[in-house]
Amino acid sequence: MRFVPALLLSAALLPAQSKLTPLNEAAYPKMVAGHKGRIVLVDFWATWCVPCRAEMPQLVKLSAKLGARGVDIVTVSADEPGKEAAAYKFLMDNAVGGPFFLKKAADEDKFYAVVDAKWSGEMPAMFLYDRTGKRVRSFLGETPVKDIEAAIQKLLQ
Repeated sequence: MRFVPALLLSAALLPAQSKLTPLNEAAYPKMVAGHKGRIVLVDFWATWCVPCRAEMPQLVKLSAKLGARGVDIVTVSADEPGKEAAAYKFLMDNAVGGPFFLKKAADEDKFYAVVDAKWSGEMPAMFLYDRTGKRVRSFLGETPVKDIEAAIQKLLQ
């Protein structure tokens, strides 16, 4: 019965966050600012977005590779609140590190404008911020993860 303590230990090591934290247009800049001093890649995704789901394992690997060098990858689900459990399950199944957010805009157009005035809400969408919190690059639509990594590597130099 050696596996029982291991199971208890595994449960203790699960992320304390058991849901996705709502993120609106007022909270988004504060969330980015909370990572000041680190490079931040904010990934907007949804369970219904096939390319978003396909790239998630690559983003997990990228996070493991670059996290110690000062890179944070933040996931923001654009799923409807009723799909929050499915989004959280997907994140857990793919060993995505938290914290996890759920886009909960009071005004969709204002939310998109706060993130990037050129963003229409299409997904996948990722936004890269330098160590000062300034957005330096937007990746709208499908983008090879190697291209995203190259942009991050430039900021690490």
